[in-house]
Amino acid sequence: MATVATDHYRAYAPRPFTRAERDTTTILFGGLHWRIERILQAVLESSGYRAQILPVATKEDLLTGRETADIGQCCPTSFTTGNLVNFLKKESKQIGVEEVNKKYVYLTAGSCGACRFGQYHASYELALRNTGLERFRMFLMAQDNLDQNMGDGLDLNLPMTLGCLWGIFCTDLVQDLEYQVRPYEVLPGQTEAVVKESIEYLYQVFRDRPALSPKKSVLWHLTTPYFSRAMREVRRKFAEIEVDRLRVKPKVKITGEFYLQTVEGDPNYNIHRWLEAEGAEVYPAAITIWMDYLLRLGLQRFEDYSGIEKHARLKLGLGRLAQGIYRLTVNRLRRAMGNLPHETPSQFELRRLAAPYFHRNLDGGEGDMLVGKTLWSYHKKKAHMICELSPYSCMPNTMSIGAMAGVIGKYPEILYAPLEIKGDAEVHALSRCQMILTEAKKRAQREFDEALQRTKLTEPEVRAYLQAHPEMRKATYLIPHDGIAAGTAAKTVLHVAKRMGRR
Repeated sequence: MATVATDHYRAYAPRPFTRAERDTTTILFGGLHWRIERILQAVLESSGYRAQILPVATKEDLLTGRETADIGQCCPTSFTTGNLVNFLKKESKQIGVEEVNKKYVYLTAGSCGACRFGQYHASYELALRNTGLERFRMFLMAQDNLDQNMGDGLDLNLPMTLGCLWGIFCTDLVQDLEYQVRPYEVLPGQTEAVVKESIEYLYQVFRDRPALSPKKSVLWHLTTPYFSRAMREVRRKFAEIEVDRLRVKPKVKITGEFYLQTVEGDPNYNIHRWLEAEGAEVYPAAITIWMDYLLRLGLQRFEDYSGIEKHARLKLGLGRLAQGIYRLTVNRLRRAMGNLPHETPSQFELRRLAAPYFHRNLDGGEGDMLVGKTLWSYHKKKAHMICELSPYSCMPNTMSIGAMAGVIGKYPEILYAPLEIKGDAEVHALSRCQMILTEAKKRAQREFDEALQRTKLTEPEVRAYLQAHPEMRKATYLIPHDGIAAGTAAKTVLHVAKRMGRR
């Protein structure tokens, strides 16, 4: 018997968020690491909005996401969907569904392209309908524009956008230094306490930004010493930490899908803290680099159309200028922290390195940048090992892993651990990572031993020198990277030898 569908599909159309609701409605957001989320909250609040960060996603959220939305999701979608649903269900029990619909709106990221990221909003919508929250307002922010009719409640003006951008710059630098320091801290827990204090300090810095017109805001952000002073204060806080850099640890570079490489918690099996617990130093993925990649990707179109499309060369020139200003701004803040955080790699160098293995115009996920970052880390001695985090069956990352087969064929000595993250297969993923980490530990130890042998120093001699020079035991003392060694312990030996006049 034929079945006739009586209800036609209707696209999700939330009730607009109006300016009159700003004082009574809270904007929910999340999905990044806690440092940048706290600063984004400050930016929103300084612009006159109520903002609340969703809790870090858990395995319970993963199960809820799978239960309430479609089973074809990748694990980032399941985690973020379930995270929102569980929060709203909890609030609904306390204040009722109608109050939740009035009191909150959810702001999330979206896009389109060669992965399920473009269908996140559909998964959220399905989950909301299946939990009786179909009238809840959710708004999708695409990478280039707002994809839905949001109303005039949220004014994405230039001052707010610049505040978010500078917040990313600052918190990336803090996170980078944090991961460099914590594995070597003499007093356990001191780094974490300093980071929390620093982020709360930066929260107030961003909360107290002056209110300016769009044009004045651009000029102010580009020229003010306001943020540089703040980063120097953060550096001063880190200077209180004493470190022992002669602990031999392999350095592990994190790459992969944006959400999994950025978040810290159950969605990526707590990989950052797990690696540290296993004796590694983590080199985290910076949001700044991902945004630089998006800028480079947009400029490639003008490169390809120069001489064909009118004004393509002019647009390319202006884009390159913007990219240069972007990098100069990041470097300015990095200098305020004593050049301690890792430098931002050149997107053109990453593209050049990846070119033989991955076409630059295949732009799903992080495209050729994943391959480029691996080769950059290898050639520049930035890490002993690469850990790439990919959602299970993620097409863009599957493509990059396939390209890496060619890279490993040419450079078999690269220690590369591609982990497919399902959300509930922790033992399998971490055991695979542990096998490669074991070899990375051997390389780090061998590198340290070779540094001692080359300089004709012993470890007690190096320790005695560090003891006699207390400034070198501070977390803010810069151990230069000369491209000879990747490990912090080996670089410390080489630096001490240079100071002692030994080559």
